[in-house]
Amino acid sequence: MAIASKLTAIGIITLSFAIGFLFFYLYSDLKKEQKKKHFEELTSQLINFVIFIWLGKIVLNLTSFLSDPLSVLAYPSDSKAFYFAIVLITLLLLNKSKQKNIKILPLKESFVHVFLISSFVYEFIQLVVEDNSYAFGYVILLAILIGIFFFLRERMNILILFMILVTTWSLGMVSLALIQPFVTVFGYMMAPWFVGVVFIASIGSLTYKLKKRDA
Repeated sequence: MAIASKLTAIGIITLSFAIGFLFFYLYSDLKKEQKKKHFEELTSQLINFVIFIWLGKIVLNLTSFLSDPLSVLAYPSDSKAFYFAIVLITLLLLNKSKQKNIKILPLKESFVHVFLISSFVYEFIQLVVEDNSYAFGYVILLAILIGIFFFLRERMNILILFMILVTTWSLGMVSLALIQPFVTVFGYMMAPWFVGVVFIASIGSLTYKLKKRDA
């Protein structure tokens, strides 16, 4: 049962991202060559993220892993491994951007497109198929974010839009955390402190960017 449950969870995440990438390919305004390039880069970074989650699971449970590797590898990754992967993927992308191996800004729009659609599909499946009532609030939040994204992407600088979306997402997650026992992203529980850090960083960056633009 545990193995079947784990495989089901992996299958739902895989299906969600497959639909997210499909929507990106069908509805992105990028040219065909750019779509292909962004598709390949996003796929590559998604694979890196999964590897970093597994690495985080090992590093954060190193003592247990050295004494009994299967006791660590056999169980699903927790939120700490998820945060660990976020830090590593951020550092990797910053390094690649610094070395000019990748242009981060254009890729952000493609990432947002895939992330929002994939998240919505995942949470919708959780709500309708898995009968997870706690997914309802996040489904509504994601629907709002998707509406903001598609309405403003042609009308606003992508960096400012990205900051607005992250700020709205984190504010929404904090609000949900106040009215329900927990909030999750792709099954990983989001601690209030983590969402709070994201909110403070995003609102600070947005305020600085807007002041700098008006100066």
